[in-house]
Amino acid sequence: MVSEDVLEKISHLPTTPGVYLWRDQYKRIIYVGKAINLRNRVRSYVRQDSNRAPKVTAMMRRAEDVEVIQTKTEMEALILENTLIKEHHPKYNIMLRDDKTYPYLKITVQEEFPRIIMVRRMERDGAKYFGPFTDVTAVHQTIKLFRRHFPLRTCQSMKVDRPCLQYHMGYCEAPCVGLVSADTYGKYIDQIVQVLEGKHIPLLDELKSSMEQAAEELDFEKAALYRDQLQALDKLREKQRMVTQRGDIDVIGLALEGLMVCVQVFFIRQGRMLGRENFFIKNEGDSAETIMTDFVKQYYSGASFVPKEVLLPYDTEERALFESWFSEMKGQRVEVTVPQRGFKRDLLKMAAENAENFLAERRRQWQYDLDKSGGAVKKLAEVLDLPRLPERMECFDISHTQGSETVASMVVFEDGKPAKKEYRRFKLKTVQGKPDDFKSMAEIMARRYGNETDWPMPDLIIIDGGKGQLNAALPLIRAVGVTDVPVISLAKRIEEVFVEGQSESIILSHHSPELQLLQQIRDEAHRFAITYHRKLRGKRNLESILDHIEGIGPKRRKALWDALGTLEKIKEASVEELSAVPGMNKKSAEAVYDFFRLSKEEKRATIDGEKIDRRNT
Repeated sequence: MVSEDVLEKISHLPTTPGVYLWRDQYKRIIYVGKAINLRNRVRSYVRQDSNRAPKVTAMMRRAEDVEVIQTKTEMEALILENTLIKEHHPKYNIMLRDDKTYPYLKITVQEEFPRIIMVRRMERDGAKYFGPFTDVTAVHQTIKLFRRHFPLRTCQSMKVDRPCLQYHMGYCEAPCVGLVSADTYGKYIDQIVQVLEGKHIPLLDELKSSMEQAAEELDFEKAALYRDQLQALDKLREKQRMVTQRGDIDVIGLALEGLMVCVQVFFIRQGRMLGRENFFIKNEGDSAETIMTDFVKQYYSGASFVPKEVLLPYDTEERALFESWFSEMKGQRVEVTVPQRGFKRDLLKMAAENAENFLAERRRQWQYDLDKSGGAVKKLAEVLDLPRLPERMECFDISHTQGSETVASMVVFEDGKPAKKEYRRFKLKTVQGKPDDFKSMAEIMARRYGNETDWPMPDLIIIDGGKGQLNAALPLIRAVGVTDVPVISLAKRIEEVFVEGQSESIILSHHSPELQLLQQIRDEAHRFAITYHRKLRGKRNLESILDHIEGIGPKRRKALWDALGTLEKIKEASVEELSAVPGMNKKSAEAVYDFFRLSKEEKRATIDGEKIDRRNT
């Protein structure tokens, strides 16, 4: 239950539209919602209600505070709600997961000389999109065909002084240097658009004629090539199923079973079924209507295209709001309907049946993953005789090169799966320049469990190493006040598990899921640490050459990197350009300029001489 202070705050909330944010004890946002009347909506969460969804009950057990943001209209609240959900990913909001991202053909008509490319996401960038298409091979073949028959540019930038190899091979007419007009180039794009819209153009007749001629000449290999090109075009242009005489429609089907939900969106464009997209959602007790409403808000908040009509499987009190929102996005009226009979109702039924089929296919895989991760966690608790299930596990690893650039990683697994948002990495301060894993461990334990009091405590701490590492880490962890969390270590040689208070190690079967889970955590901690270490080492190696130039210290070195960006640009800079860098003067600029114009032998002698001088002082 929320505190009296929160109840008092709720009683004084405004009655205007807005967004409310529930926070837990760590001040993390766990739920974002919108309301026409903020006070009434938030108050509904703290009332005793036996019919409340289990998800809301669980959420309110964690809720410690509420924050509101007022808006002028419900439409503004809707848009702000979607923005905050995408930014914070609250635990109790429905989050969409794509089953598969289908490709689109994108024609960059916003450019003077458009390109045609394949993309996986539609954006609001002014380009023209076709799709989504389910046959990726056909998309690639079609792009290759278009580029063979139409001299289209493929370069991302046209800021060049001369044509590239594509021009000399006859695949491009070099608009980059003005060898083709925008009008002529635009005619090529118009023909491609006509093909993708299902219209007939001379290219199709040319391909068919070429195929027949090659067959007559018994050149069956070439005839097969033309046939494949025609088939690829047909796959992109095929009507699949004629649903209306005209118009663009999105059809939303939903299938729900226990904790699993599949939402399927059918795309109907210009009367043709072009494709579909699947989303899987974790259900925590919400009704189908609530899931559908939340899905619509999230899905269309990022959509670059809104059709003229959206068909919903269930009615919602926000349907009128959706119509206003979509109409504003599209710039013309958009209908949101719930068909009860007729052809559109059949479309909804077809979408729902497809969603059920996808859900059935995924159910077995989901169950397998659940059994594997959840079963491993339970088994681990049994074999290690843990006081509770290790729902949150933290594992540490240290990485360095002979003591330099010493870093540590902390990875977190929740319910047997990586929780990458909880990962942390540390650049150690007390042991730089001298390899000492035990002192490194002392620092990292103090920083994690002594200083970071806002982080949730784990159910199990895992140390990479053997019995020595465990014995070194234990007193450090206990000294900072962590007394009730079990600590174990995993030695890599024969994958021994050392447990606090036991002199003998535990040997787990290499095929057991509990050992594989520990190995996965240990390997992930090592990967995360070594990645960070390599990044720092690479940056150090890149910068170190500047340390050997007289008059260049850490501040000037940083100023040079900030101003010029790369070592190559520093090498090529003139004395005047170097002098203009903040903190530099003419003498230091000349020193940098002269150094990079020495021979390899002279540079090596300079560096070696500097090292000798340092040893002698």
